[in-house]
This record gives sequence, structure tokens and C-alpha cells, in this order.
Amino acid sequence: MQVTAMLSRLPPLRLLFSLITLPLSVAAGPSDQSLAAANWLQNEQEASPLLQTHPNPFSDGQPWLLVGVKSQTLSYYDGNGLLARQYSVSTAKFGVGEQKNSYQTPRGWHKVCDKIGDGAEKDTIIFRQKITPWKYSETLHQQYPNKDWILTRVLWLCGMEPGLNQGGDVDSYDRYIYIHGAGSHVPFGTPSSLGCVRMKSDDVIELFDHAAVGTDVYIDENS
Repeated sequence: MQVTAMLSRLPPLRLLFSLITLPLSVAAGPSDQSLAAANWLQNEQEASPLLQTHPNPFSDGQPWLLVGVKSQTLSYYDGNGLLARQYSVSTAKFGVGEQKNSYQTPRGWHKVCDKIGDGAEKDTIIFRQKITPWKYSETLHQQYPNKDWILTRVLWLCGMEPGLNQGGDVDSYDRYIYIHGAGSHVPFGTPSSLGCVRMKSDDVIELFDHAAVGTDVYIDENS
């Protein structure tokens, strides 16, 4: 992609050819044509800088997700490492950690192991990994203000690092660590969950459609 981007910013072939074939007497000193070409190249560089890429460090050439705990964002990078989408999220209000019953967001490399909710309407309540006929509303939240609603879509994560987030009392899958939709009462951009990564319903629908089962996910407390 970097090579393609560089080639797309080169001047037209006619202009390059005219520069190469300038008479020596003209090319030796500045001319209106050569100055115009130099100015054109400089303007193109300033207008279209090379895009920064973040290739998947775990699976080369594959799209991946980066959950930034510090920034409270979830970034989707495509197979070329280009930032395709970025969302405001909410991770655990008790910070980061991997222990069972800690209600903290685990760190490190994960993978999307299961997806739940395909085709469900926005704000559909998902309970015990099942789509229900009920939908979230502000009124329902007011009746049950402490309920951690799981809505719309679920991307169920499994840890990929034995001893850190895989196996024993630190297993992210057994802890039911999800990326999931949440209600409008959630203060997105601020940690507030019980361990999962909360997203707006519209955002999690979009992510669900792009992140396949097997997609790598890195949760970084410093990003």
C-alpha cells in the first residue's frame, strides 16, 4: 500500500518526461517549467502525506482490533494496517486485570471466538448468549439501574496468552469477556463496565459485520 500511495503522488508522466528531456542549457538553471514541477511535487507531498500503518504484529497481513484502555477507543485496522474505523468504548470501571471475579478488563492478545446476535434488531437484549424478544429502553434502565445490559451484538473473546488471559482463573473466555452493545445511559469514553468492552449499538453492528470469527484483538492499557 505504501508503494501504491507513493506512485499515486508522482507527477504525470508527460511532466516527468519533459523534465528528463530538457536541453542541458535549460536544465542547468532554473526555468519556469522546472520551478513549476518542483512546486507541484512539494504541494502534493504536503497535501497527501504518506498514511501511517499499523500492521497486525501477531498475524501478518490480517485485520485486527486494538482496544485502547487509556484512550477508551477501539480501532479496526485492515489487512494492510490502515486504520479503517475507530469507536469510542467503555472498559471496566475497576481497571485492568485478568483474575476471575475481578470485574476487570483483561490485557493482551485475544481472538474473536464466537459471535452472537446476527440479524437482531438494534438494542435487542441478549441474555445468557441467547437473543431475547425484549429490547432495551430508558424506562427499562430506570427500573433496573444496576443491570449490565448486553445488547444488539456480542463478540466473545478468548485469550491467546497462557497464564495471562488463557487457562485457569485468568481465562477470558470462561470469564465471559465480550465486546458488546450497551445502552444509551453508558458514558462512552469513560470506564464503566464490569469487565467487557461496551460499544454503542450502531457501532457494534458495524464492527460485527467486519470482524470475522478468528480476528485478533489486542487490549492495551497504555493505548
